[in-house]
Amino acid sequence: MFLLEEVMKRRRRVVVVAGLCLSFFLGTWMNLLPEPGLEPRPAGGSTDQFYREKHTRRAGETGDSRLHVGESLEPASDSGTRLDSAGSLHELELQIRERYDEVLRYRHQLQARRPGHADPGRPMERRRLMDLEPGDGGAPARATGGTVNGQVHGDPAALPRRPTGTSGGPVLGCGSMADVTDVEYLGSGYTKAVYRAALNRSLSVALKSVDLAGHDMENCARRYGDTAACYRLSSFKIIKEMVLMETLQHPNVLKLYGYCYQDNGGIQETVTAITELGSPLEMIHLLQTPWEQRLRICLSLVRLLYFLSRSPLGSVSLLDFRPRQFVLVDGQLKVTDLDDASTLEAPCTPLTAGHACTLLFPARNFTLRCSRGRCVSINEKRNLYNAYRFFFTYLLPHSAPSALRPLLDNIVNATGELRWGVQKTLSKMEEVLHLYRTGRYLLQSLNHSTTGYKEVLDSSIPEQEVRCWPSYQHDACLLAVFDLREALSLCESHAHCHAFVFTNQTTWTGHHLVYFKSGWSGLSRAFGQLTYIRLAS
Repeated sequence: MFLLEEVMKRRRRVVVVAGLCLSFFLGTWMNLLPEPGLEPRPAGGSTDQFYREKHTRRAGETGDSRLHVGESLEPASDSGTRLDSAGSLHELELQIRERYDEVLRYRHQLQARRPGHADPGRPMERRRLMDLEPGDGGAPARATGGTVNGQVHGDPAALPRRPTGTSGGPVLGCGSMADVTDVEYLGSGYTKAVYRAALNRSLSVALKSVDLAGHDMENCARRYGDTAACYRLSSFKIIKEMVLMETLQHPNVLKLYGYCYQDNGGIQETVTAITELGSPLEMIHLLQTPWEQRLRICLSLVRLLYFLSRSPLGSVSLLDFRPRQFVLVDGQLKVTDLDDASTLEAPCTPLTAGHACTLLFPARNFTLRCSRGRCVSINEKRNLYNAYRFFFTYLLPHSAPSALRPLLDNIVNATGELRWGVQKTLSKMEEVLHLYRTGRYLLQSLNHSTTGYKEVLDSSIPEQEVRCWPSYQHDACLLAVFDLREALSLCESHAHCHAFVFTNQTTWTGHHLVYFKSGWSGLSRAFGQLTYIRLAS
């Protein structure tokens, strides 16, 4: 009878997991547009090449790396398969000019929020990222980018000085990369290749650089035949991302540690961003994690979206909003790809509002109001609906405490209909967190007595595992509980639970991690842990 019951439970668990996975894949198939993913590099990849190239410095170059935002472009000596030379290069120059202007616009906004460009807490020579023409003695910087013969141009000396230090974290440059070890290719998209590396054998970082074999570079080089100019075009996406990381500093935005500009592989002034390292999101794995961890991810996301809706740059839209644009750092969700972020809001008139203010998604569309020549909250609403379709609908309701499910269902439904803005959504999510953190989600009927249990101080049970799902440990039943009442209730509800052990560990909400056991043989001493043994009735 026992074996039959176990088999039936395992079958039910497999059916639940399979149903969730199928739901996730179908929803993702409906939601995703045809965009590239992080694809593994072909065999014989370039990790070693990357490592070698990163240390090739110009003779006589000083220790400070310098970040160019624009210089005159000279056509490559080998025209390759370039189409119509004059017309094609002019088209390429216009694209570079547009990206250059976008970087300057964000840089000017960054400077505007720091009047005088002086920070009393830092040395006067501390130059902010992307200063094109630093003045002497800490004078305000000026942007001098222009065009020469229709080409983007900037003074070669117009570069930022390497920051000498900041309380916000390490400030790294080309000198730091001289000691790079353990380089590992992580993946790439249209434009960038991402590597994991260790600096000074201690600090793990992510290195982002233009993928020379990527979609953007290959298509551009095939069309225009100018590798250097194509690299310049692609590199502006990395530079834009660095400017935004510098400007949009928030706990849920990946930290920028520094950058390096140097000559690599025959291309002048290649750029590498040095950022905080995170773990990529794996949605199938997240579906099998405990609900408390999934709540943290969704709460992190809503806090990020609230910040973006009121950022120093205005309302920011994440145009390429998908799970792979985020990473986990110590359990916190952080956005890592900002090269497709935008602060532009659709202009409109009462006559064009029906078209200009319509948000188009694969499953449904929304038409927003037009007010004062702008579509009301269009960036905020786009972000919020994407959060619903990629995160909330999969991660929030499943296996949540029963008392919280009505609140969570309300959040999912309201964001799916765009009935709420991000501020109200954040308020409701914080309410869920408060109820969970304070134990108010527990049903009043949880009045189980400890009289049927024996308490053993400073002890644990190494084996005798009970299987449960989802669990913090795949080969044991490790759950988070608010207090002894909840642990007793869980053990009483499981036919094969005959003991449980309070560890000395807690989760991010302060809940206790508790092992549930099928017996108590092998009881051993474990300082700081507390075991409850269920007595025979």
